Amino acid sequence: MRRILPVTDTLEGEAFVVRRRVAGRIKTYVTPLFLALVMVDLSDLVFAAGSVLAVFAITTDTFNVHASNIFAILGLRALYVALAAVMHRFANLKYALAALLVFIGSGIFIAEFTGLGKFPPALSLSITFAIHGAGTGASLWKTSSDARALP
Repeated sequence: MRRILPVTDTLEGEAFVVRRRVAGRIKTYVTPLFLALVMVDLSDLVFAAGSVLAVFAITTDTFNVHASNIFAILGLRALYVALAAVMHRFANLKYALAALLVFIGSGIFIAEFTGLGKFPPALSLSITFAIHGAGTGASLWKTSSDARALP
């Protein structure tokens, strides 16, 4: 990025852009915080593009496709901030998410290569909620004594 934009070597508090006097002239620099913001926004765009394809697998109604992706992007940012504050309570959640990915991947594999058709949605959602609930419940149970010890 230094080839395209002048970037400061250090963070400048919460500023995205700073002005500095260089050789008697005022020059504008972007901070590494600005670059981090750009990367987060680019990852949001990549997520949205991938989500559009996933939603089109379910429906071709363009309103539903656009609305679901807009709400997903807005909701995920807020959800990240909320989860970051309580992530210490969810120690086992990564294992539940790994199991969930294995389940989803195996469901796609079974449907594609066995010719049995789609996995029943009600059963798939039930298994998904059970896996997620088990991981969340185990995490909260494991860290409940830690939460009571906090002031």
